[in-house]
Amino acid sequence: MGPIDLLKQFDTRRSISENFLLNQKNTIRPTQKTRRIELLDVYRGFAVFGIFVVNIVVMHSTYLNQDVYNAQWTTSIDLWTQRILQLLFYTKFFPIFSLLFGWGMSMQALKMKARQGISFSFFVRRMGYLWLFGILHIALLWSGDVLHLYAVMGLLVTPLITQRRALLLGMSIFFLLFPFYEPLISFVMEQVPFSTEEALASYDAEAVRQVIQHGSFTDGMELRFREYVANLPMLLGFLAPMAFSMFLLGMYLGKKNVHNTLFSFLYKIKNPILLFTILSNAYRLVFLFVLPDYELYRDPDLRPYFIKLMVLSDVFMGIFYLWLIGWLWFRRMGRSILSPLRHVGRMALTNYLLQSFIGVILFTSLGFRLYETLRPFETFLIAIVIFVFQIGFSKIWLQYFRWGPLEWMWRCTTYRKLLPLKKS
Repeated sequence: MGPIDLLKQFDTRRSISENFLLNQKNTIRPTQKTRRIELLDVYRGFAVFGIFVVNIVVMHSTYLNQDVYNAQWTTSIDLWTQRILQLLFYTKFFPIFSLLFGWGMSMQALKMKARQGISFSFFVRRMGYLWLFGILHIALLWSGDVLHLYAVMGLLVTPLITQRRALLLGMSIFFLLFPFYEPLISFVMEQVPFSTEEALASYDAEAVRQVIQHGSFTDGMELRFREYVANLPMLLGFLAPMAFSMFLLGMYLGKKNVHNTLFSFLYKIKNPILLFTILSNAYRLVFLFVLPDYELYRDPDLRPYFIKLMVLSDVFMGIFYLWLIGWLWFRRMGRSILSPLRHVGRMALTNYLLQSFIGVILFTSLGFRLYETLRPFETFLIAIVIFVFQIGFSKIWLQYFRWGPLEWMWRCTTYRKLLPLKKS
């Protein structure tokens, strides 16, 4: 059976849940269960897992002392764990989540356009409440929040929803490839009335450890604020441009209606995806294990380009993950293995914030005070165990309720009405 036959066979069997249904009642309302595209929920669940594997490392040992702390673990299993994180996780999942966010925005916009026209005030409210979630996340749980950044990026891309697909794709490529953000961010940071360099000047590794393990809740809030300020250059100069680029790429995919023809789309891009993945991973290995031995690696004029190529390699790896999951999804065995991820994906916001709450309980003075007490392998294993728990929790919750608790709150505030949470 050839590829064309497979495509025809797939089209005749595609489930209703994977069709993009329009022409419904002429009101703005949430997506119903029967209209969800399960693969997108699987993508979100996978992204939540990958982000947590990375985040728990930082929760357990902050950037200030992470390299020194991890260097003491020299057993094979710990060294392999650090290599796995370095090669397969770091910086791979942030672009995935960003792309999915932009994709979801464009799908919402298309539905609104078919019913009554796009309401920009709807997206302003939606992003505004997401920003509030992010600020509360920073204040109460963890400084490494991305929700507030997504909210700001979401507001910036909202006026572009109505633009042509070619423009969205071109802008996505431009913002991803543009290599000169550092001077621009340096100029911006010079204009703010505080110094990011001095935010953590009074904290060394031991002071941070004392605050996290033994400090009060208000001590923790102050530390989180200072960490956030200290990380602003990375947030604005590295994460924000990547998020903006991936938002635009996701909007392009949404406006192209790729979610309606996922199988054929994945088949079409198979060869370029595999080629870019091979080339980008070859560069990643050179960057990590070969270039550091050469003087040109430390050349201040060349190093920004080396780093930019590494960022591109990570983005390509993230896109490859999405392609691979999609390719497996349309095979019976692959679908049965990946299917549990969809429960977490349907409650991505709740599970993302729940992970931070669990991190507070595990590592800080409010709980078990395990900050900088675990080996890399143990931290990795805990992340897997917690995520398995989240799969079970999400599945049980969704048996009785329509949405996750925070998803429900976000919907109610966005749509400005009290939506029924419990299933009838």
